Amino acid sequence: MRQPARQSIGLPNGYAELLTDLKARIRTAQVKAALSANRELILLYWEIGRRILDEQQKEGWGARVIERLAHDLKVEFPEMRAFSSRNLLFMRALAEAYRDKQFVKQLVSQIPWGHNIRILQAIKNPVEREWYISQTIEFGWSRSILVLQIENELYRRQGKAVTNFPRTLPQPDSALAQQTLKDPYIFDFLTFDASARERELEESLLSHIQRFLVELGMGFAFVGRQVHFEVGGEDFYLDLLFYHLRLRCFVVIDLKAGDFRPEYVGKMNFYLSAVDDRLRHAEDKPSIGLILCKSRARLIVEYALRDVRKPVGVAEWKTRIVKSLPKDLKGRLPSIEEIEKELGYGEQGDSVGEQ
Repeated sequence: MRQPARQSIGLPNGYAELLTDLKARIRTAQVKAALSANRELILLYWEIGRRILDEQQKEGWGARVIERLAHDLKVEFPEMRAFSSRNLLFMRALAEAYRDKQFVKQLVSQIPWGHNIRILQAIKNPVEREWYISQTIEFGWSRSILVLQIENELYRRQGKAVTNFPRTLPQPDSALAQQTLKDPYIFDFLTFDASARERELEESLLSHIQRFLVELGMGFAFVGRQVHFEVGGEDFYLDLLFYHLRLRCFVVIDLKAGDFRPEYVGKMNFYLSAVDDRLRHAEDKPSIGLILCKSRARLIVEYALRDVRKPVGVAEWKTRIVKSLPKDLKGRLPSIEEIEKELGYGEQGDSVGEQ
């Protein structure tokens, strides 16, 4: 009976390692090829948008010319699905939003076209647009995560927690830790009334642990809930314990269903001492505490943190910040004229024959 080729060849030592290495190299090359193709595509779209802008300014093109251009391009390139009139308008918006081709090459072209469209639609401030692009590149956000972060206004919340980090952590650790926390935290996946207690909040967060981790941000690894310590013959329990991979430290989260109270800081200081003593390794940096409250008065928090030696931050949590569109509006695509109006363009010509 004929043996399989693999057995008859007699595989040499190291073959399995070689195969594994080559597979990894091929996958890496595939990713690089896909990224390179995306860069070229975004640059092409920018150049098309640039030409449309130039012709509009010179010849007064209007919506009907865009429709004709879309039709002619689709006839010439039927395999490319990008040449709808709606997409051409987004190409024009891309070119108008980012005038510098080098900026497009170095940053904008690093994220997919769908991501760019969402940023163009939702963000008008150039600095904010650049921030969301950079965050998408750094953390590899999917389009749905990007949309979620924009809807929940991450740009305005990042680094806004009230902390004592500048006094309790060395640079650059203090700056990185500050940017890691936000205020408020948005738990729009939770559904319970205002009378919920801390344990209900904790259970609800952990039942949605994936979305909870997304809201916390990149780098948080879940360690445990109700982590037990015995100190002086008494039992103590940490609500939630995480480890932050970039900060290289434990993060203790204390959940509060009501307003912030100054005594919470003393309790957190105690927890951090216990974690540093019992769990922290020599290569770990000082543990950080985050107190999440339903509401907090900034001045009271600042007074409470003023003389505390452990790094502690205080932030609010909310269950919702942006309402979804009504169901009857979802999926409704605007007309070219509506998009032009939304993007701030007026009708500059209304027939192909006039161009």
